[in-house]
Amino acid sequence: MTDSQQLLAEYGAHGSEAAFRELVARYIDLVYSTALRLVGGDTYLAQDVAQTVFISLARKGPTLSGKVMLGGWLHQHTYHVATRAVRNERRRQMRERVAVEMNTLQDDSGATTWRQLAPVLDEAITQLGEEDRTAIVLRFFEQRDFRSVGEALGGTPDAARVRVNRALEKLHGLLKQRAVAISVGTLGSALTVGTVSAAPAGLATAIAHTALAGVAAGTGTTLLLKLMTATKLKFGLAALVVAGTATTLLIQHQSNVSARGENQSLRHQIAQLQAENDGLSNQVASRRGTFVPRLPEPAGPTAVPTNSNLPAELRQSRNLYALLTNKTTKLSAAQVEAYLKANRRNAASLLAAFRTTEDPALLQEAMQTYPNDPQVGFEAAIRKEASPAERRQWLDIFKQSAPDNALANYLSALDWFKAGQTEQALQDLRSGESKPQFQDYSLDRVQADEEAYRAANYPVADAKVVATAHLLLPQLAQVRDLGRNVLNLADSYQQAGDETARQAALEMAVRLGRRYSEAGAGEMLIAQLVGINVERLALGALDPNAAYDANGQTVQERLDHLAQQRAAFKQLSQQANPLWEMMSDQDWISYHNRSATFGEGQAMRWLVAKYGQQ
Repeated sequence: MTDSQQLLAEYGAHGSEAAFRELVARYIDLVYSTALRLVGGDTYLAQDVAQTVFISLARKGPTLSGKVMLGGWLHQHTYHVATRAVRNERRRQMRERVAVEMNTLQDDSGATTWRQLAPVLDEAITQLGEEDRTAIVLRFFEQRDFRSVGEALGGTPDAARVRVNRALEKLHGLLKQRAVAISVGTLGSALTVGTVSAAPAGLATAIAHTALAGVAAGTGTTLLLKLMTATKLKFGLAALVVAGTATTLLIQHQSNVSARGENQSLRHQIAQLQAENDGLSNQVASRRGTFVPRLPEPAGPTAVPTNSNLPAELRQSRNLYALLTNKTTKLSAAQVEAYLKANRRNAASLLAAFRTTEDPALLQEAMQTYPNDPQVGFEAAIRKEASPAERRQWLDIFKQSAPDNALANYLSALDWFKAGQTEQALQDLRSGESKPQFQDYSLDRVQADEEAYRAANYPVADAKVVATAHLLLPQLAQVRDLGRNVLNLADSYQQAGDETARQAALEMAVRLGRRYSEAGAGEMLIAQLVGINVERLALGALDPNAAYDANGQTVQERLDHLAQQRAAFKQLSQQANPLWEMMSDQDWISYHNRSATFGEGQAMRWLVAKYGQQ
C-alpha cells in the first residue's frame, strides 16, 4: 500500500483525524488547482469546490476500496463538483439578472412603500435577534454583496443568501404586526434602494475632527449629539470646534442657503415622481424633424444628479450593474493570447481581451493603435478611471470617429452638464437629435467577448452566458443621468417663466428616452426599460391631453401604452424566473442566439412557451 492508502485505511478504520489532516495537506494543491482551472480562475468558487470535495472524502473515505488511487479519485470528483458548481453559478447569475429586471419593472409604488415603511423600519430591526439583525445591516445598510456578507459571518455566499432571506422573512413578520402590508420581495427591494442616503459633503470630516477634539476635552461627543438634536442639523455643517468646556458651533450661512435650495429642489423632484407614480407611465409629445426653438442657457447652474438624489428606479439600475458584475469570471493573459493572435490583435479583439481580463494595458494598446475606431473611442470614453481631461479628449475622438452615432453626442452632452457648461451640452444634444443612428455596441461587445471565452476553451453555453452576464453597461446609467439633467434644465426654464423653452426641453428628454424604448432587434430588456423610464419621467411633466405624434395619439395614450408594455415585461419576467433551472446547455445556446437576433423579450417568450406549461 502507498502512504496515502495507508493513511486512508487508518482514517477509515479508526476515524483518525491526524490521518485525514495529512491527506488534506498532501492533496489540497491538486484539488484546488484543478478546481481553479475548471471554474475559470474564480478563487472563491475554487475554494468552495475544494471544501466540498474534501467533505465528500471525509464522508466516503471509510467505504473506499483499499486499492483506490486517491489522487485519481480526488481529481475525478473535483471535476464533477466544479462543473456542477459552474453550472449552478451560471443559472444563479441569470436568475439574479431577471430578478433585478423585475425590480426595475415594479409598478411605481416605491415612494408610497417607503413612506409606509420608514417610520417603523428601524424599530422593527431592533426587535430581530442578533444574527438576523447583523445579516440585515451587512446586506442592506453596509450594502455588501453576498460574498462579503458570507465572509463577515464566517460562511459561504450561498449560506449568506439563506441567512439574509430568513432575516427578511422575520423582519417582514414584525412589520406586518405594525400594519405594513408589503411582500417580502418588495421589502427587499425597498431596503436595497432606500436604507442609506449620502451624508452632506464635509460632514464626516467635521464629525471626525470634533470627536477627536472631544476625546481630548472629555465632553465633545456628548455635546455634539446634544447640539445636533437641538438644532436638527442636516446640511451645511461647516465645523464644530470643541475646546475644553467652551464649545462654538460655526455654520456657514451660505452653505445653509444652498442646502435649503437643494432640499427644496429635491422635494420638488420627489413630488413630480409621486404624481407620475399615481397614474402616469411613459413618454412625451415627440415631434420628429428639426429641434424646435434654440434653448437658452439658464440663469443659474443646473443641478447634476448624484446617486443620493436620483429616484429609486435610477438607483436601482445602478445596483443592477453592480449586481451583474458581482462575480467576475476573468481570463488570464495566456488564455487570451491565442485569441489575440488569431485576430491579429485588431481593435475588436483587443477590447474583448481587455473586458475579459480587466487588463488596462490591452485597452491602452487599442487606444494607441486604433484611436479612430469608434468602439475604441466608446470604450475609452466610458472607462471610469479616466480623468476629466482624458474623458473629454476621448469623447471628442468618439464623436469624430462615429459621426452618425447620436450616442457619442449624448455622452458628450452629459459630460458638459457635469462640467456646468450648459450651452455646450445643448449643442451636443441638438447634434445628437439630428443623427439617425443610435449604437451602443452591446451586441458587438457580447459577441467578441463570447469568442474570447470560447477561444479559452469555455463550452459554448458557458461562453454565451458569461459574456452576457458580465458585460458592463455604464452607458445606460449615463443616458438616464442625461435625461435627469435635461429635466432639471426644464425646471429651471419653468422657474424663469420661459414656458416655450421648458416644453422644448421636455420633448428633447422624450426623444432621448425613445432611443432605447423603441428598441430594435437584439436589444436587451434592461436597455428598453431605461428608455421607458427616461421617457416616462419627461411625459409626466407634460399636459396629458397634448398631441404625442402626427397620428393623433395623445401623451396620456402613449403613457398608457408604455404602462401596458412594462406590465407585460413584468409578467414575462415572473413567468420565466422559475424556469432557468430546467434549461439544458442547448437551451442556453438557443436562448442567447434568439436574444441576439430578436431581442431578450422574444427569447424569454420562447423560454416560457417551451417550459411554462410543464
